[in-house]
Amino acid sequence: MRVSASTLPVQANYLDGQPLSFLDEGDGPVLLLVHGSLCDLRYWRWQVPSLSKRFRVIAPSLRCYWPHTADAPSGLFNVRQHASDLAHLIDDVVGVESVHLLGHSRGAQVALELAQSRPESVSSLILADPALQSMLARADGMFLASLRWKLADDDVEGALAEFIDAVNGEDTWRRMTGWFKEMVRDNAATLASQLSEPEWEFDEARAGNLQVPVLLLGGEFSPARYAKAIDVLEKTLPRVQRDVIPRAAHGMNLGNAPAFNKRVERFISELQPMVQVPNDR
Repeated sequence: MRVSASTLPVQANYLDGQPLSFLDEGDGPVLLLVHGSLCDLRYWRWQVPSLSKRFRVIAPSLRCYWPHTADAPSGLFNVRQHASDLAHLIDDVVGVESVHLLGHSRGAQVALELAQSRPESVSSLILADPALQSMLARADGMFLASLRWKLADDDVEGALAEFIDAVNGEDTWRRMTGWFKEMVRDNAATLASQLSEPEWEFDEARAGNLQVPVLLLGGEFSPARYAKAIDVLEKTLPRVQRDVIPRAAHGMNLGNAPAFNKRVERFISELQPMVQVPNDR
């Protein structure tokens, strides 16, 4: 998303005074979008304009991400901290009791953690290609070493390419559009924090107690690790639906935005009557 005069991020602060930026567009039930690794609020460039016609869409950049990237690895970069930050955003900044929550990839871990720790704040949960454990924590040791070597040698471009290809599929980085590469480069400093991030463990018993409606979304061409994670969640969560976004891989909200947006809207609209927005908005 090109941040224009009509889509300037709202500026606020976390509880500890650190800056927080988010997009706030539209009216109606609140839909909170949670981006994944090396991304930020701009990742939702095809969701905010479309979904804000029916929802109040809130799209934050998580702590340490653009436009407030940390210069050095931060101990506050972890799934639980990010979930706690979102709880603060819901309560004290957005000012609502509950939201429809959508998380992608690592952002799905954050969303699931928030839903488990604060179920009263989540009306529904959408997890797109969720990673149940940190991809870095479960990765081959040589891959981790390779990323660290590249960062130590200031080969940031090589580290970013290796990470994106590992998460999304071979040759993804080379084929990415210019705006996506710019966003990833803007968030390159977060990779060092993620390399040292404490592992977030998926707890089946904890997830099994979650009573909010859940939609699990996979991309038709996503790497197999995500389908395996969805298999586990489908068996564990009590109130769950599952679907596939056709003709799309891991970045399904970009690869087939019309199908992704339509499925998200349908899931939420089936749960509650939608607020009608004037046509001239």
